Amino acid sequence: MGKRVAVVLAGCGVYDGSEIHESSAVLVHLSREGAQAEVFAPNISQMHVVDHMKGQPTAEQRNVLVESARIARGNIRDLAQLDVQGLDALIIPGGFGVAKNLSTWATQGKNCSVCREVEEVLRAFHAAQKPIGLCCISPVLAAKVFPGCEVTVGHDTEGEEWPYAQTAEALRELGCRHVNRPVTEIHVDPRHRLVTTSAFMCNAPIHHIYDGVGKMVREVLRLA
Repeated sequence: MGKRVAVVLAGCGVYDGSEIHESSAVLVHLSREGAQAEVFAPNISQMHVVDHMKGQPTAEQRNVLVESARIARGNIRDLAQLDVQGLDALIIPGGFGVAKNLSTWATQGKNCSVCREVEEVLRAFHAAQKPIGLCCISPVLAAKVFPGCEVTVGHDTEGEEWPYAQTAEALRELGCRHVNRPVTEIHVDPRHRLVTTSAFMCNAPIHHIYDGVGKMVREVLRLA
């Protein structure tokens, strides 16, 4: 029987939820490797809703679980129902929803808090020594919850290719070791059983994002 992997989403859309291409890549690679994805999201309100054509917030209100169901094709459960004992690994794709809905990183940076249910799930997998895969901005969750861990969000020198490189310094200020990696590569923290890759933290062709996410997924399954 294939490995069962919890995939935690943060809504639907790069600017206010989970990054759709990263989420899809995770699900495709899990399927290709014969693993079963169990998709979850917290049943909470989004921080705000962004018009993705204009890049501006709107007056709408949306629910993280309901919006995440768009990506999961309706096959999703409330994060409060997650039982770590029946699962082999955890993966959290990126997107600004991680920084807005799963945590307050978008507004508070290194002084952020992590959504209670998300923190409980991270700690449960960690305590069970089950691997955790994180991509794009989601490694900030591990940096906040597991001081001293090792992750990558790509590179620490800002430029056209790496527009969010300042995140690496914020992670270091949290006591985390940041490791520079190309977008198609991963970093593994064997002590904390974390596998991270930069994904859309890099301004890269989408197939490079897909390849990096694939390596993350395969390593998570190897460790599971």
